[in-house]
Amino acid sequence: MQTLLLAIDRFTTFIGRLFAWTIVGLTLLISWEVFSRYFLNHPHPWALDAQIMLYGVLFMMAGAYTLAHQGHVRGDVLYGSLSPRTQAGIDLVLFVFFYLPGVLALTWAGWTYANESLAIRENTFSPDPLPLYPFKFVIPVAGFLLLLQGIVEILRCAVCLRQGEWPARMKDVEEIDLEELKAMVKDDGDAAEARP
Repeated sequence: MQTLLLAIDRFTTFIGRLFAWTIVGLTLLISWEVFSRYFLNHPHPWALDAQIMLYGVLFMMAGAYTLAHQGHVRGDVLYGSLSPRTQAGIDLVLFVFFYLPGVLALTWAGWTYANESLAIRENTFSPDPLPLYPFKFVIPVAGFLLLLQGIVEILRCAVCLRQGEWPARMKDVEEIDLEELKAMVKDDGDAAEARP
């Protein structure tokens, strides 16, 4: 089972990293539009719509990646002091009764919403309209990825309830190596105590 959990983690991580490149396109588009608007005096009416859509894609497709790497905001003050089994029990209840219904509703409604947009070939409301319906299909795709990763998290809770400890997770790049930082703080404390 651990192999399956890590395989899905790798899949959602790959998708998250792939769509993270959207930020490069978004940055280039914004920079080009600012240059075009203020230096060439030639703004593009569709540029703001494209920026909003690209940001939406980036935001939606990062959700499963963030869940896989425990990056969502959590109130750790009380939760962190609980035993792993208690944490897993709380997480299991929250995932089953709140997360799954919400993500299922998002996916179902997003699929309906995207198909209705496709049926009318919906465009943006700018003088140079962009097709909007392809971007609306990101909603059910992101919902499916969140659902897939949520099922993995539920399975992790079940494993923790049975074994008493959380199963291993895939490691990803962090801004700060926490273990190295802890060791540095400990070394500084030891050095300060050794000084006369």
